[in-house]
Amino acid sequence: QVQLEESGGGLVQAGDSLRLSCVASGGTISSDTAGWFRQAPGKEREFVAASRYSWLGHSTYYGDSVQGRFTISRDNTKDTVYLQMNSLRPEDTAIYYCAGRPRGTFEVPDYVYWGQGTQVTVSS
Repeated sequence: QVQLEESGGGLVQAGDSLRLSCVASGGTISSDTAGWFRQAPGKEREFVAASRYSWLGHSTYYGDSVQGRFTISRDNTKDTVYLQMNSLRPEDTAIYYCAGRPRGTFEVPDYVYWGQGTQVTVSS
């Protein structure tokens, strides 16, 4: 059973950067689609970014609210997925979750594997 563990969250000021990491253990997600989602209090889980392999190669996708500020990447030698977050805003405050192997389309939070989440708080 694959387990995912996120790290790198914290409290930062608006405009700062953070890099989140998601390490897989007990198995691998190196060939699977991996995604990042976030959930703020009282809100639904929101798609942030995805890294997908297909016959076209490697592709990345982003939610509208983070496009141009966040970057998803992965190091398959370490079975790790990253989320580089730049120009952070107070509205980015949420618990961030990584996920592996979507059951359907990658932007829907229906994945086989989930991490426990890491808190990101952005102060104004």
